[in-house]
Amino acid sequence: MSRVIFSIQYDIFPEKRNDYISVIKELKNLVKGDGLNSYSVYEFKGKPNSFEEIYIYDSKEAWENSDENIDERVDILMTKLSDMIKEKSTKYSTLFELNS
Repeated sequence: MSRVIFSIQYDIFPEKRNDYISVIKELKNLVKGDGLNSYSVYEFKGKPNSFEEIYIYDSKEAWENSDENIDERVDILMTKLSDMIKEKSTKYSTLFELNS
């Protein structure tokens, strides 16, 4: 079974930084699901207000089903988060682990 890493990179508006950190702290406590191994958020070194969210799933099936496991509070927080992100700064990537 191959794991999947899904990541989202983006820049936020500097004046929204404190609100962003509050939303991320709450999200980290809520984002759970079957097959979600971990959820982490990182800030790029030397690039303030540029972040990357990294989701690691146990399998391709868990990743494909991840949208089905979102509860109402997570959905609200994701909407708040999207209002803090600068337009055209978002990049997505999905990596599938090679089986040996």
